[in-house]
Amino acid sequence: MENSTTLAPKKWGFRGNSDLKADPETTIRGVLTMLMSNISISDDRPVIPMSVSQPSAFPCFYTTQIATDAIVESVQATEFRSYPPTEGVLPARRAVAEYLSQGLPNKLSPDDVFMTIGCQQACHAVMHVLGGSNLNLLLPRPCFPYYDVAARTANLEVRFFDLLPEKNWEVDLDSVIAVADENTVGMVIINPGNPGGNVFTYDHLKKVAETARKLGILIISDEVYGHMVFGENPFVPMGAFGSITPIITLGSISKRWMVPGWRAGWLATHDPDGILKEHGIITSLIEYFNVAPLPPAFIQGALPYILTKTEDDFFSRILKLIKEAANVFNEGIKDLPGVTCPTRPEGATCVMVKLDISSFEDIKDDVDFCVKLAKEESVMILPGVSVGLPNWLRITFAIDPSYLQDGMKRMKSFCERHSKRA
Repeated sequence: MENSTTLAPKKWGFRGNSDLKADPETTIRGVLTMLMSNISISDDRPVIPMSVSQPSAFPCFYTTQIATDAIVESVQATEFRSYPPTEGVLPARRAVAEYLSQGLPNKLSPDDVFMTIGCQQACHAVMHVLGGSNLNLLLPRPCFPYYDVAARTANLEVRFFDLLPEKNWEVDLDSVIAVADENTVGMVIINPGNPGGNVFTYDHLKKVAETARKLGILIISDEVYGHMVFGENPFVPMGAFGSITPIITLGSISKRWMVPGWRAGWLATHDPDGILKEHGIITSLIEYFNVAPLPPAFIQGALPYILTKTEDDFFSRILKLIKEAANVFNEGIKDLPGVTCPTRPEGATCVMVKLDISSFEDIKDDVDFCVKLAKEESVMILPGVSVGLPNWLRITFAIDPSYLQDGMKRMKSFCERHSKRA
């Protein structure tokens, strides 16, 4: 691949400088605060949390003892009591490189990996490296809302391309081409999908990479739910297509190991042709991490053991629980008037369902639906507007089975009570 045909020059640099601004009524945390304020104090039933993808809150989803023991041992070790290096502890970077290289045609080295405070800091880092006036970034719709806020913080204009619910949330490549221009620096994909619960196929990801190459942009691939698949499609890392266009992979152990509070993440560059180095991206990343907060040394110290010693039985058990929860959700959603689910979830822990507002007597939109559901049934789900799709709902199904069954029953009662048929 010729370097000159891949990424247009002088697009990048460490230039992010705008203020963080976000509507609290459309951010996830803002919506959660609003919903909690509407929970009735007279309702003695437990609150059903189907709004945040955090199954780790339930005992059935607790992490493996191997991971816990690794943390304890690392805390006790004397070598992890000092400040870690800028790019991260070398054994941790090496372990992440080996973990991410599984099945890839071009293996990663520790120099391709930067350790981060969870996947969110990895997102923040790449946005600030790419940011600059008159530049724009392409985001999927629907999308995890942090990307929108982080991009605008880095002085990047945000443009949205569509995901197609009728095609299992595939990328609408025509819409990508339509919104891109000479000032587009990259596009974001999330696989497995948050919030769609979809898993992209190899062939589709290759087409996405080829489209990005034609446009001269890189791809930022959020794989925080990597390997958490339970449908027909296997997980394919976007790094497999690094020879087509440069890929920056974001990830962490938060989801697969059920430890979001540990904030152990990474940013990895898949760039066999050296395009990112040529355009100063690697240098800008180093500059960013020279001044950014670093993940705790003891967390990094535990990573090699966590990544290499966790037994397959743990992953199998977790996936079995999530798949069973998805099946309960799929059956329950069929009985809800005014609510339809276009695709069965195949990965991650959440799914998008569509509201038919005309089916309800006194529901004006998705936010109204969620507020009244919280007030009347103590069930919390996210309105679609918080992920970019008004009059849709994002529902987390990976919770304790008894809570999920109870939540689906309460949602059914709510929909029937507010349905025009009632």
